[in-house]
Amino acid sequence: MQELSVGEAASRSGVAVSALHFYEKKGLIRSLRTAGNQRRYARDVLRRLAVIRVAQRVGIPLEAVKRAFATLPDERTPTRAEWARMSAAWREELDLRIEQLNLLRHQLTECIGCGCLSLQRCRLANPGDVLATEGDGPRRWLSHP
Repeated sequence: MQELSVGEAASRSGVAVSALHFYEKKGLIRSLRTAGNQRRYARDVLRRLAVIRVAQRVGIPLEAVKRAFATLPDERTPTRAEWARMSAAWREELDLRIEQLNLLRHQLTECIGCGCLSLQRCRLANPGDVLATEGDGPRRWLSHP
């Protein structure tokens, strides 16, 4: 099995060396160490890094990626079926994100149009912080109209 140096893994994956170290520290990837204590990566790390990059791009938290990776084999590239099973776990979360983005897209024009001058119509207005009882974050944007 041909191993990749840190620089080779970074170059092939399009990920910075510091990101490789970060992902390793988070338990998303792992490396072997040479006698001189240099990191070496198995080639299957490239596929894992590709998944991490795509997951981050669509907003999947790294902790969810880590949970998904825990179901995959460490010593070889996963099969198509294994990847399909892993990614299926994200489908519901992605569907919810798509729904929220569609709502935001349809409401954004009205929000920008008001210029925040009409607090009666503003979905962000929260007099007396009454929405705090519903939880953190932009409660009105995260819920349906």
